[in-house]
Amino acid sequence: MNKEFLTDRVSDLLMRSGFSVSDRCYVRPRSFDLAARRGGVLLILKILSNIDGLNEKTAVEIRRLAKYLSGNPLLVGEKTRDHGLEGGVVYFRYGVPTVSFTTLSDWIVEDVPPLVYAAHGGLYVKIDGPLLRKLRLESGVSLGALASELSVSRRTVSKYEIESMDTTIEVALRLEELFGRELIKPVEILEPKKPIAEELEKIDDKVLRHLASIGFDVFPTAQSPFNAITQKEDMVVLTGLGKFSSTLLKKARLMSSLSIVTKTFSAVIVDGETKVERVEETAVIESRELELIDKTSEFADLMSEKQDR
Repeated sequence: MNKEFLTDRVSDLLMRSGFSVSDRCYVRPRSFDLAARRGGVLLILKILSNIDGLNEKTAVEIRRLAKYLSGNPLLVGEKTRDHGLEGGVVYFRYGVPTVSFTTLSDWIVEDVPPLVYAAHGGLYVKIDGPLLRKLRLESGVSLGALASELSVSRRTVSKYEIESMDTTIEVALRLEELFGRELIKPVEILEPKKPIAEELEKIDDKVLRHLASIGFDVFPTAQSPFNAITQKEDMVVLTGLGKFSSTLLKKARLMSSLSIVTKTFSAVIVDGETKVERVEETAVIESRELELIDKTSEFADLMSEKQDR
């Protein structure tokens, strides 16, 4: 299955499952392919037939974008090296959770989360350590006896209980068989939302420096259909730059679609003159207009004026 067909399948699956899905990102190079939202869940998706095609630079950008947009990165693929991805298993590529189409479908359609993750050396599961300890004590089984049953050390069993140390599928299933309870915990695909705490990088572009000077936090991007994410408290703006052209108009339309799904604003700053005030939901601002602004509130007002026209 090639990338385009797989992307179509993923997009269709998400929409049938109640997600709002953005237009496909066609700008190259592109760090992600789709944004999709259902309720409070926002996914920033990369789709590849072979997941080994994801490089570290692209993975870092996907993760950063997801963080700035209060979303979660996700890679969907079919195979790694010369074999297919296993169903119900989460793989990781440079910190990006990675699943097969089948695993994605089970998760978002059937509400069956994956229980297994792949790491160096094989497949592993997470177990509920406190519950294991509770069941062991209630059953009157000693650490030594349980360790002997599992063919592991007492220290290992103690780590299962106290540190919730991950283990092999075989050991976890044996524990569930011994105590008659489910102990395997789902793999966390969605990371808890955390405040952005990142040192702002040096900004080379004059327009972006001006936005930073009036009070915005500016996070430049390298492989996205916009040049930066511009943020001030709850106002997040997908920000594009360039000369007015048919290419910029296409990017503005894509940014509009992305802003709707990510629940952000979008604006393109045009170098030169234009009679266009907005492209769908994307405000079009001339650089000379921006030069007259010295407060973030004024920038917000200008965007609002453009979008209301």
